[in-house]
Amino acid sequence: MDKLAIVVPCYNEEEVLHLASAALREVLDDLVRKGKIAADSFILFVNDGSRDRTWELIEEEHAAHPVQVNGVKLAGNVGHQFALTAGLLTAKDMSTVTISIDADLQDDVAVIEEMIDKYHAGNDIVYGVRRERKSDTFFKRTTAQAFYKLMGAMGVKTVYNHADFRLMSKRAVEEFSKYKETNLFLRGMMPLIGYRTDSVYYDRKERVAGESKYPLKKMLALAFNGISSFSVKPISLILGAGIVIILISLLAFLYALISYFTGHVVAGWTSLILSIWFLGGMELLAIGMVGQYIGKIYIEVKQRPRYNIEKVLCSGQSHKEDALCIENREG
Repeated sequence: MDKLAIVVPCYNEEEVLHLASAALREVLDDLVRKGKIAADSFILFVNDGSRDRTWELIEEEHAAHPVQVNGVKLAGNVGHQFALTAGLLTAKDMSTVTISIDADLQDDVAVIEEMIDKYHAGNDIVYGVRRERKSDTFFKRTTAQAFYKLMGAMGVKTVYNHADFRLMSKRAVEEFSKYKETNLFLRGMMPLIGYRTDSVYYDRKERVAGESKYPLKKMLALAFNGISSFSVKPISLILGAGIVIILISLLAFLYALISYFTGHVVAGWTSLILSIWFLGGMELLAIGMVGQYIGKIYIEVKQRPRYNIEKVLCSGQSHKEDALCIENREG
């Protein structure tokens, strides 16, 4: 019987954590009753350096449900992608199949059973995909669609309308663990694994409580990180723009020569200044873009740990007492 681990990254989720735990435990109980997962399947909450009572609540949930609720406490805030990675790699040695989902309960937990069914049908990765974005604001819907189209244009493989709600088999997580890069963009990395995949579709709900942890600034940073981590096309576009500007400047030079010899020289202070500003802006843009890539190389070559696990709460070999597993790990 397959042992399921539901990995839930958490950052300042005290308002929703008990609700998320109850909802996910109900899902586990239902799947166990139907004989689709092992009885010792569990939820793994990953505390990403929360500044509220998130970790205390995880400890309370573990004390009340030592078999079903486990926890990982990161030593500091490292961001959603790193926290999710820490949870997946921790769960890899404790389970045979994992499902990642956010704590806000916007992703429909009802499709988890369908994910398990598709896994039993032979799929190693099952993506949770939103059917539509009618509930989003016009701005968010438009920018999201633009993001996926831009990623496709840059040659990055992603699943449209899929975030980080997915099932992964043990061997898929083991393959993912071989990717040691620091600049993580999980939505683009999963299609690279190459095993058999499928999708389930659902309607995204409103957040149960609390506020979104992904404001516009973080979404833009994630989008740029995704593009720059998987594609060098932005540099190629800058090169192309440079070639076009050189061609335009040659045409302008020919025009200037013709104007000089025909006696139609006109004072061009405005056009000259605009040209200087335009070319200066292009140069700064090019330097900045190249600098971003060099910065990523700089971070990668230092090979610093992506996260540090301060503490792990897990159910021990014996259920007679509450087990507290404290491990100092670097990932």
